[in-house]
Amino acid sequence: MTEQGDLQKLLTWLSPAFPVGAFAWSAGLETAIVDRRIHDRATTHDWIEANLAHGGLRTDAILLAHAHRSSTDATALAELADLCLALTPARERHDETTITGDAFASAARAWPSPVYASLPQPCPYPIAVGAIAGAHGIDLAATLTAFLTAIVHAQVSVAVRLVPIGQSDGLAIMAALEPVILVRAELCQHAALDDIGTIAYAADIAQMRHETLPTRIFRS
Repeated sequence: MTEQGDLQKLLTWLSPAFPVGAFAWSAGLETAIVDRRIHDRATTHDWIEANLAHGGLRTDAILLAHAHRSSTDATALAELADLCLALTPARERHDETTITGDAFASAARAWPSPVYASLPQPCPYPIAVGAIAGAHGIDLAATLTAFLTAIVHAQVSVAVRLVPIGQSDGLAIMAALEPVILVRAELCQHAALDDIGTIAYAADIAQMRHETLPTRIFRS
């Protein structure tokens, strides 16, 4: 498989157009906006960067890396899925990762591979992306970079619509976070499972409180 072919797959699989329904979820960001924790470009940037460094995004990236290396081991993938779900801080976050993960695995079947028979049920999103990319021989560093970039873009899109911060500020955040994503992808590529740990309490609480909002646009 050529590097160009790998790039094609990542661009397709992690595109907003890929049918996983990612647009419907905010991972608690909607709560933070309602609470006015996030109210402009600077606070949006800081929230997302903190999640990359200390929150669920970092955890998901580490789990993805291990799923990528375990793509032929159904038992290891099941254990990684159990760990991923045990670390979800809220019911809605559990739904978010399992629904998008199962949808990703279903849509990716257009690219045949024996890996689908080894995926756990339910299959959290980072486990699905990691295992399927690994089974197709796609470079781990590239997969992590694409995965983190796609999620950051989705978070920025939420803020653009709800704060609202506007397209120019949203693009500025994406540009500013590019080097941060590269650093995090490199670190998570080599991290052990014992390195998993978060201190993003505000983000966790926002995810827990989301279901109590009187009016909600997103599902988490």
